[in-house]
Amino acid sequence: MTHFDVVIIGAGLSGIGAAWRLQRQRPHDTYTILEARDAIGGTWDLFRYPGVRSDSDMYTLSYPFRPWREPESLASGEKIRTYIEDTAAEAGITRHIRFGSRVTTADWSSAQARWTLRTARGETVTATFLYACAGYYSYAEGYLPDFPGLGEFQGRLVHPQAWPSDLDHSGKRVVIIGSGATAVTLVPEMAKDAQHVTMLQRSPSYVIPLGNRDVLADLARRILPPKAANRVARAKNILVTQLFYQLARKRPKQVRWILQGLAGRSLRNPGYVQEHFKPRYDPWDQRLCVVPDGDLFRAITSGRASVVTDHVDTFVPEGIRLRSGKVLEADVVVSATGLTLLPIGGVEIGVDGVPVKLGEQAAYRGLMLSGVPNLAYCIGYVNASWTLRADLSHRYVLKLLDHMAKNGHSVATPTRPTGTGAPLLDLSSGYVQRALDKFPRQGDRDPWLVRQNYLRDVVATPRADVTQDMTFTPRTAPVLPSTEVV
Repeated sequence: MTHFDVVIIGAGLSGIGAAWRLQRQRPHDTYTILEARDAIGGTWDLFRYPGVRSDSDMYTLSYPFRPWREPESLASGEKIRTYIEDTAAEAGITRHIRFGSRVTTADWSSAQARWTLRTARGETVTATFLYACAGYYSYAEGYLPDFPGLGEFQGRLVHPQAWPSDLDHSGKRVVIIGSGATAVTLVPEMAKDAQHVTMLQRSPSYVIPLGNRDVLADLARRILPPKAANRVARAKNILVTQLFYQLARKRPKQVRWILQGLAGRSLRNPGYVQEHFKPRYDPWDQRLCVVPDGDLFRAITSGRASVVTDHVDTFVPEGIRLRSGKVLEADVVVSATGLTLLPIGGVEIGVDGVPVKLGEQAAYRGLMLSGVPNLAYCIGYVNASWTLRADLSHRYVLKLLDHMAKNGHSVATPTRPTGTGAPLLDLSSGYVQRALDKFPRQGDRDPWLVRQNYLRDVVATPRADVTQDMTFTPRTAPVLPSTEVV
């Protein structure tokens, strides 16, 4: 059994960023990264479907300490994966990763003031502090509805999360079920080779075309050093996206008009926009779908792709019969129906032998759990690049560790707030609503509120009082069992 000061779960974008910060700020701490897969990259190693790319600009999705140097603002999954791998290699992080180590249980002992982690392959590791950077969805499987008549379908059904390497869609009729980020990515990419691609959606989503080259970033690179140019592009994109989000929440009708106007200008068909690109919900009740250089709209106007707004009635041998009675003929059906959300990588957590029910806990600053000692988790923003909030979380965790070391504390445990408030993830998307009971909830006041506002957080988080609503245990005193975990 090996003991570490810090154990990080996950070697994706968040985990590598956390390790970089930890090495730099606390170089004497021992640490390891337990990664369930056999490669670095997390999401960007898992998803291999055609055209997979970021839907956040790379100047904010990349690490603030390592500038994005590629020309694309919305990068391919392969380039993002390479970027994460190179970051880990250059910083000497790769040697700290234990691949193939899926953590199944994490048990806290108050008597020993440490976590004991067990992996699926039988390893046991202990840690003083546990930092879960495993994202918020299941890597094992995506969400697949119980489609009626699926056994009758003579074609092939695939899910983007488990894309088969032997699938050849060239010259075939493809139906993609869904209207989210994955669907709008797949449609133009598969349309390049397919006979025709149909995006079948129950209801429309907001789709916004953005240029895949950042004009300001390109200009800044010509006249400034790489780090300075990256900071300029990053600051501009943060400001624009945050202001647009705030505008959408305060003036939804105006933003709805803007987004539909962009779709109308791209499609040049008002009737098509009204039928297929006019959502029933307000902007940012769900994430916006970004299409680089309007590629989805170009595929539609070229005739290589189309959109159908209807419901699946049943699968039939030749394809899908809709509630309207129409049959969509298909050789390949892609179920881009969303994720299966799973907090902290599905690790079963216990404190002194008592299982922790995450859905009954409160989220402390959106990164710790009420009544759970020496545990932090990383979840990004829903309205901006994941890395923006992830990096703030890393810095807060290190500030807490510094405070504990300076004051001779061995344990930090958030107390329980007086009341609970909104869900941790404030989106109306189906994949979020299906899993609300699995995630901790927000409280009714600071520091138990999670505001989706980077401009506020970037000022407030570094100045946050790590002692507020936090119970510390001196290193020399006996550690009493927690009584707040349910």
